Amino acid sequence: MDILFVIDRLELKYFEFNNLVTNFWIIRELLKENNKVYITTIDKLFIKLGIAYAHCYEAYEKDGNIFYDKALCDSKINDFSLVMFRPDPPVDIDYINATYVFDFVDRNKTKIINDPISIRNFNEKLHTLKFIDLMPENIVTSSKSDIIDFLNKYDEIVLKPLNACFGSGVMTLKKGDKNTAVIINTMTKNQTQLIMVQKYISKARFGDKRVMFLGDEVLDVCVQKLPSNDDFKFNEHCDSNIIKAELTQNEKEKFLPVAKELNSLGLPLVGLDVIDEKIIEINVTSPCYFIKEVNGYFNCELEKKITQFILSSLYSSVH
Repeated sequence: MDILFVIDRLELKYFEFNNLVTNFWIIRELLKENNKVYITTIDKLFIKLGIAYAHCYEAYEKDGNIFYDKALCDSKINDFSLVMFRPDPPVDIDYINATYVFDFVDRNKTKIINDPISIRNFNEKLHTLKFIDLMPENIVTSSKSDIIDFLNKYDEIVLKPLNACFGSGVMTLKKGDKNTAVIINTMTKNQTQLIMVQKYISKARFGDKRVMFLGDEVLDVCVQKLPSNDDFKFNEHCDSNIIKAELTQNEKEKFLPVAKELNSLGLPLVGLDVIDEKIIEINVTSPCYFIKEVNGYFNCELEKKITQFILSSLYSSVH
């Protein structure tokens, strides 16, 4: 079948020999199974006479790696059986406009994972509040006084922009810090922009666990993402910062209803960031499954399980 991947522009630049990226493994596996795979980016989507199209490149596999033909071709998006919509945040106006293109795609002809409408309706920071009992204490606000009150109550907090990724712009703040006003004003753009503010979890110094969903299933495999260098958070994808982790039975039971609800919302491929059994973020845009690391630590081929799930989802949607 013909499959289209909407990937990040930076990922297109480093498409080949990039086995740290989840799409690398999934695309390679789909190609090995004799599917035709094409790639595009959000700036190459377009609409003509009310019909959604993509300027795209055909990918191919050779000697265990993936490449793409540099000649652009134009294709109706409805000519693809499946679209994998996986551009990275920030979820800015260009990203939102890209999701609108898929409002002109007939879902009866083309399966889309994760559904752009669902991504558009689900903020990775803010909508974690749907599962507030599984989160650390938090507020969403642009008010300096609200944040200072929260800081005074919990002594140390984490401030997060709502639409970034990979730890970008995330800061910690301790009670009594001389830069408190500057940090709050910077994060909220002088009290004009909403941010997520969470109680700092002391176990964050050990990193956060990536819990991964496939539809209604919580995967048994997971990794721990360690803080990078002298930072308090993970922001560098390299071997030394990703270690094997165990998913407890209690975690599986806690997060199973989360997987089921998100899947029902059109978000089957999801990664949770978890510290001390608390969800700090829900990744729905282009969640990383850390396939290279998981395969090494658990002696498995996670890409096969993911592609099997994707293809079975497609089959069930058309029968």
